[in-house]
Amino acid sequence: MNLKYTFCILGLSAVLVGCSAGGLPEANTVNCAGRGMELALQEFNERGTEAERQAFVDGCNALANK
Repeated sequence: MNLKYTFCILGLSAVLVGCSAGGLPEANTVNCAGRGMELALQEFNERGTEAERQAFVDGCNALANK
């Protein structure tokens, strides 16, 4: 029985890791505040271009001005 749970946990972990390999972060209230902003900008530094990073920052500024 424990072996079945182990395989289930490993399978779910693989699915979740696969889901996290999506695109770059979007400008929304979670990603544009505090720790979310730090993580989003770090993601852009690792995988994005400067133009994509600037578009994200502009989107966050537009959200802040609403």
